[in-house]
Amino acid sequence: MDIKSLAAAERPHSAALWNRDADEDLVCIDIHSETHDVKTFTFASPHGKRFAIEAGQYFLFDLEIGGDAESRCYSVSSSPRRDNAFSITVKRVAGGLVSNWLHDNLGPGSKIKANGPLGHFIRPAAKKYLFLSGGSGITPVMSMARELADTCEPADVVFLHAARSPKDLIFRDELACLAARVKGLRLHFLPETVLGEAQWPGLTGRISTDYMKLAVPDLAERIVMCCGPAPFMAAARAITAALGVPAAQYIEESFDAVVIDDVDIPVVEEAAARIFQVEFAKQGRKIEVTGEQTVLSCAKKSGVKLPSSCSNGVCGTCKSKLISGTVDMNHNGGIRQREIDAGMFLPCCSKPLSDLVIER
Repeated sequence: MDIKSLAAAERPHSAALWNRDADEDLVCIDIHSETHDVKTFTFASPHGKRFAIEAGQYFLFDLEIGGDAESRCYSVSSSPRRDNAFSITVKRVAGGLVSNWLHDNLGPGSKIKANGPLGHFIRPAAKKYLFLSGGSGITPVMSMARELADTCEPADVVFLHAARSPKDLIFRDELACLAARVKGLRLHFLPETVLGEAQWPGLTGRISTDYMKLAVPDLAERIVMCCGPAPFMAAARAITAALGVPAAQYIEESFDAVVIDDVDIPVVEEAAARIFQVEFAKQGRKIEVTGEQTVLSCAKKSGVKLPSSCSNGVCGTCKSKLISGTVDMNHNGGIRQREIDAGMFLPCCSKPLSDLVIER
């Protein structure tokens, strides 16, 4: 290696490390189409900082769309071993505010703000795994597969990815290449239908107990890493449990990749608790919330529109501006202290201590 090449190889390691408590600026450096409705966006620090990411983590992106602040979580899909930049892979969702904005407006050179890396969907040390993904839920486990390929870590991995049709199989060609190159990686694709590819050579349908018995006969011996739409994960949870996977060996992402706008979250009835008035300024709505209830649970029950996902203070999707009032907030990393100092809060894990006015 010549001196110039050696200097280039060492340069990233001499750069400062991205600090999630202080840094937020990113620049888009590349966009790549994965399928007809899925794109991968790659970001770097405009200051040349390095990223210390663990496979399975995500970033919370803060956007302004139509004058409104919007926040969404997207898992890192790239290998964490590439520390000068990271990628997210986003499916265009029909009617999806943020996914459509990213697909239609973000380009190389675009600047964006984000908080991360966040999340605890981390692969534990083990000899045998099942990576189980549905739709765009493939992104965090793809990061894990890419990391295994980069590190040549010896592992026995079954990677089972389900999608609506063959054309919706994200990373299809790359996964086939990885399976041919990485020893110990066995690949299964399971499209629900053969729409668009009548000559599909494999099985079709949805995951089931019978299918899992055939595809992964030693399932009970594996650590299961699962991510996908909520119904997919519910089915995976039930199937793996029925086939002998201990609860401690089943790990799933803690929030849905798609923003949930219609979840009916039960309201805790506390007749004796003090009742506070909570106003949503932009929507012109007022609701009542007791001191024992979260703002989000009551808002959903009352039909107030609030973006949300994890509902436990992890993802930050529901982050909102508190114009007046105080809350008791018990978050799990989905908001930074400087955002709290600026008047932001997470309705999903906040109970009112007074009447509130929220900029939503």
